[in-house]
Amino acid sequence: MRTIGNLLWFILGGFFMGLAWWLYALLAFVSIIGIPWGRACFVLGKFAFLPFGREAINRRELTQRGDIGTSAFGTLGNIIWFILAGFWLALGHVIAACFLAITIIGIPFAIQHIKLAGIALAPIGKTVVDVEVANAARRANADERVAAMRR
Repeated sequence: MRTIGNLLWFILGGFFMGLAWWLYALLAFVSIIGIPWGRACFVLGKFAFLPFGREAINRRELTQRGDIGTSAFGTLGNIIWFILAGFWLALGHVIAACFLAITIIGIPFAIQHIKLAGIALAPIGKTVVDVEVANAARRANADERVAAMRR
């Protein structure tokens, strides 16, 4: 089912939005300062090409440790990103979602575009993993929180 969903997604707009992500990645790589944004764009562009069966998750939630992308620097990076590119990528995903939501078959794809629009607003500090890995990380975090509450 994932393969069929990804194939239909690719044909119905995923290709163009993935290219948009990669275009922003190339623009970010023009300057040395933009390399972290460019790297995030390439990862999320690949996700935008074939999103079904994978999920974007916060790296802190995945690894249970912080890094520079999940710190205050990551927040600052997301603010800069939003101003320069995030708004426009999110707008592209929302427009695509509106067109796809017109048909019943397009509704799941529209929902995926809305998810990608949210990611486009603040991509720094996120990584893409299989849905099963994301669920396992969330379960492990929940188990840890419950154990901490019992102490």
